[in-house]
Amino acid sequence: MGVHQYTYVFAIGTIFSLLDAFNNGANDVANAWATSVSSRSVSYRMAMVLATIFEILGACTVGSRTAETIKDGIITVEAFKGNSGVQMLAFTCAVAAASSWVMWCTRNSTHVSSTYSLISAVAGVGVATAGASKVQWGWHEGSGLGAIFAGLGMAPAIAGCFGAIIFSLIKVIVHMRANPLPWAVWTSPFWFLVAATICTLSIVFKGSPNLDLDKKAGWYVASVSVGTGGGVCILSAIFFVPFLYMRVIKKDYNVKWYMAIMGPILFFRPAPPNAEQATVPDYAVVQEDQEHISSPQLSGEVKVEDNGNIAITEIQSTQSTYQKLMAEGEQRFHAKLRQSKGPLGWAMCVLHNNPIGAGEIYEFHNMAIIIKRIPATIVAGALYGMHYDIHAAQTGVSGTPEGARMQRVYSHAKKYPNEVEYGYSFIQIITACTASFAHGANDVGNAVGPWAAIYSSWKTADVTAAEAPVPVWQLAVVAITICAGFILYGYNIMKVMGNKITYHSPSRGCSMEMGAALTVLIFSHYSLPVSTSMCITGATVGVGLCNGTFKAVNFQRVALLLTAWILTIPIAGTLGGCLMGLVLNAPHFL
Repeated sequence: MGVHQYTYVFAIGTIFSLLDAFNNGANDVANAWATSVSSRSVSYRMAMVLATIFEILGACTVGSRTAETIKDGIITVEAFKGNSGVQMLAFTCAVAAASSWVMWCTRNSTHVSSTYSLISAVAGVGVATAGASKVQWGWHEGSGLGAIFAGLGMAPAIAGCFGAIIFSLIKVIVHMRANPLPWAVWTSPFWFLVAATICTLSIVFKGSPNLDLDKKAGWYVASVSVGTGGGVCILSAIFFVPFLYMRVIKKDYNVKWYMAIMGPILFFRPAPPNAEQATVPDYAVVQEDQEHISSPQLSGEVKVEDNGNIAITEIQSTQSTYQKLMAEGEQRFHAKLRQSKGPLGWAMCVLHNNPIGAGEIYEFHNMAIIIKRIPATIVAGALYGMHYDIHAAQTGVSGTPEGARMQRVYSHAKKYPNEVEYGYSFIQIITACTASFAHGANDVGNAVGPWAAIYSSWKTADVTAAEAPVPVWQLAVVAITICAGFILYGYNIMKVMGNKITYHSPSRGCSMEMGAALTVLIFSHYSLPVSTSMCITGATVGVGLCNGTFKAVNFQRVALLLTAWILTIPIAGTLGGCLMGLVLNAPHFL
């Protein structure tokens, strides 16, 4: 393969690697933050800001470890027989197959693991390139397919156990008390201690290659992690507890968030005489929202009986009626966006007022309309996700089968007072950021691993260069692309996650996120790629079961997730292997 061919393959591989990173953000990051947004602990836009910060931090500090497994732990370097061009083709085909599959699933709101999609595609490419014997099927010191796919079953189960244990502690310490509000206030520093320790542990214990933190002794790791967590615990006791006490116990509606800097002085602040209700958000999941949801329109014959009762006969709820009901909900949401001020409102009005006319797309009037729609389409594509109503979409449209199913699930989950849940919303922000950091540390290897191998082969024409450390600039570029995927397209996955599985609240949400973060950190420490989505899903199910009944979990949604995860392995592997076989054996004249 000549120099020009190397450049072409490198360019194509770069495009598909970044596309895979974009899909990773739209799929996995959206699922990780769905818990916080579903619990109403953080707004969707604030989640975008925090996710961007901590994804980049996690990727740039500790992300390269997992990348080493992806780029040279599945296919041996000897399998390419010193041909760097074949190595570039292999990883390019792998990311092309994986990104195409994940993009199709995301477009159809089907959540799959981008981690296992890429791993399966790399394995398929390895079979097509050098045969099944050159693929590391076994454990291979923790970096083979056997070790990686073991996480498919272990990770959700472990995360579920962690999440259930943490939430059970919260229930015993706070929720099961006769008067849980004081317990929620005075025990909040302990949960800040736990969350801050996990966050610090993810940085120090896993180690940063640039700071050599991974070479520190065990006592150093333990002391720094617990010391930092203890410091945050003390700060929360000094500044957060007085603020929370005034807000939820004294019900002082004049206390603002920035007054927390006053610390214990707030204890001596007199509450307003008319303070009867604590000014905290309502964390209840709203099943019906009249601004976005319409009632079902059923066809049938209405008959008034002699006693004045109304009898409806021959009612038929057809599939067309269901589709019409869902379309009406979307139209109501779009109508609200068109009324808003700003670029998105303008874009939605332009798209609504300039529909494609009759005839084929190449008709002159349609071509003129398309030209007029292009700027609005770009603006809408960039801003639509930031304004999407996640909560209305998660609960389901009233009158539909899924809306009724979610109502049954919510009815079996105990609702705790908003004043009690309020304190955990702040803790959940820390746990959400920890989960995002862990995701950046682990899942950034999905896209950067193949891209780093392609870049090394293109730069040095040496297959052994794939074993070199991943440059920090590549980690940063991929992390930024992941965040862009979450911001621009993450709503498509987030709307079917979170409350679609079980009832969410801040105390439940922080338990789920801490359980998932612990699991991801454990796997990432041993350089094992694991799906953050699987971990948060397992933790969600574990916390949902703490309600004491299987009916509190939507196992239909869980079954759909498991089916998609399992199907990803053969589909992505087959796509990658077939694509590599076609490209590698295509006729050429050089």
